[in-house]
Amino acid sequence: MQVSLEMSLNREDFLRLLPGAVGGVEVAEADGVFRGAECGLRWTIRLRPLPDRRLGSVVLPCQAVEISLEGHTEVEAEAFMARFHRGFQRGGG
Repeated sequence: MQVSLEMSLNREDFLRLLPGAVGGVEVAEADGVFRGAECGLRWTIRLRPLPDRRLGSVVLPCQAVEISLEGHTEVEAEAFMARFHRGFQRGGG
């Protein structure tokens, strides 16, 4: 399964939030490509900077995120993506 996302965050925030988003498994990184595995299911995440988004005086960093899930059933892939999205959710008030 392949998933492409655009995320409004900088690389440092991505690195800080990634462990929680992938369930705390060990992550190996080389040249913007992150790899990990859990219970025999492998995944790869490719991070690539995009131009900042500007809304008036507000500047939002933006990253292209390409996720490749190997060996996942549809249910396992959905569970991985749900956890990934939860790991990057932001609350405010």
